Amino acid sequence: MRLHVFCNPHRPHRGRACRPGRRPVGPRNSRGRVILASLIGTTIEFYDFYAYATAAVLVFPALFFPTGNETTALLSSFAVFGAAMVARPIGAVVFGHFGDRYGRKATLVASLLTMGVATFLIGVLPTHTQIGWWAALLLVVLRIAQGFALGGEWSGAALVATENAPKGKRAWYGTFPQLGAPIGFIIANGLFLTINEVTGGAEGAFLEWGWRVPFLFSAVMVIIGLWVRLRLVESSAFEKASKKGTIRKVPLGVVFRDHWKQLILGTFFMLATYVLFYLMTTFTLTWGTKPATAEVAAAAAEAKGIAFNASAFYPGGGFAYHDFVLMQIIGVVFFGLFTLLSGPVADAIGRRKLLIWVTVAIIVFGLSFNLFLLPQADPKFAGALVQAFLIFGFLLMGSTFGPMGALLPELFPTNVRYTGSAVAYNVSSILGAAVAPFIALALWDAVKSPWLVGVYLAAMAVLTLIALLLGKETKDVDYEDAGVASTSVL
Repeated sequence: MRLHVFCNPHRPHRGRACRPGRRPVGPRNSRGRVILASLIGTTIEFYDFYAYATAAVLVFPALFFPTGNETTALLSSFAVFGAAMVARPIGAVVFGHFGDRYGRKATLVASLLTMGVATFLIGVLPTHTQIGWWAALLLVVLRIAQGFALGGEWSGAALVATENAPKGKRAWYGTFPQLGAPIGFIIANGLFLTINEVTGGAEGAFLEWGWRVPFLFSAVMVIIGLWVRLRLVESSAFEKASKKGTIRKVPLGVVFRDHWKQLILGTFFMLATYVLFYLMTTFTLTWGTKPATAEVAAAAAEAKGIAFNASAFYPGGGFAYHDFVLMQIIGVVFFGLFTLLSGPVADAIGRRKLLIWVTVAIIVFGLSFNLFLLPQADPKFAGALVQAFLIFGFLLMGSTFGPMGALLPELFPTNVRYTGSAVAYNVSSILGAAVAPFIALALWDAVKSPWLVGVYLAAMAVLTLIALLLGKETKDVDYEDAGVASTSVL
């Protein structure tokens, strides 16, 4: 009997003879490559998204929506921000389709390129004073392109991480694409903050050219991200599904037909996370840096029996931009830490159990907004309370966001995992993130108090809690389940 000699062509033997009888070992993604590929892509995507979110508050109302009314201009800017959320489910369907049919690698490269090009072009857009309302229209188009790309990015990155994870560490690996959110926030806002300082805080210089730099800088990050992702190979889970012939022609149809319950549950699993996240970022930046009138401040202080001192008063709004962004960045550090910590905990006790407790904490946090955000006579005390508010909010954000990288993909088999998790994740963005800044701003303006905004967060968290109680634990599901073979055209 003749022995066949097998060698791994990707690992040189340095002159040593190959051992007989061994099968060829195909290339696999190393742990470092998996972590970096899933982390850097979402970091870039969230960086681009945050760059817009910051500019939506500080720059775009003046440069693209000069309505003559501050509130109307801000709401118009937020409307464009929300338009991207509507585009995200469309991106989830398109990128999910190609990701489930042809593989994760090419799809992730396409989503990264789409986001990078759209963000760079925002940085070179002419403003309203140059081309009129065409500027706003072009901004809407590019913002929709951003949302379209982000719709396919998250799920693909989560699959790269979790489908290559060692046994028993899926939730921990799933936290690495989630970590891109706090890192992207810090880079984007840190860069805006630096540019604001370089321009000497001069509004004219910042509005004239400074705001463009973060958008143009994204090109450098995209090049790095492409280099990393082009070196990936497909996961064994997808290869197994392909070999078994379970790849579907229309993955979306299979998801709606066979996995609609998981789709609905996954959407509501993410609801509280999205509302909390956009309240802690976009809304708080608006609230924290928008000057309040003396009448509103006096009325709020009088309601609490506090002597009003206009010169020393820190109202709900009125922090300097520099000071408030630094406070947000401090809070986001806790976001990142608890995102990482949530992974091992979810692997140990289960995703569902951890998220139930965190969601209950979010409900309590929402009902405690008045404790943190009501005006105080002492500005130092007010600043400390707001900083504590940001830390607690972002801490809870990391704790609920981290396990989602494993939980949502675990709801679906391999052959529709990209589509199913992407649609659930991004439909939730419409129900939560797209409307959260509008609702929060409207509630604040209606009562000039934070308590109703907190009640809104608590109510959305109750819906998430109900979904978690109805759902099942996914920690021990067979993640290489390729899906049942079928002769259906779907």
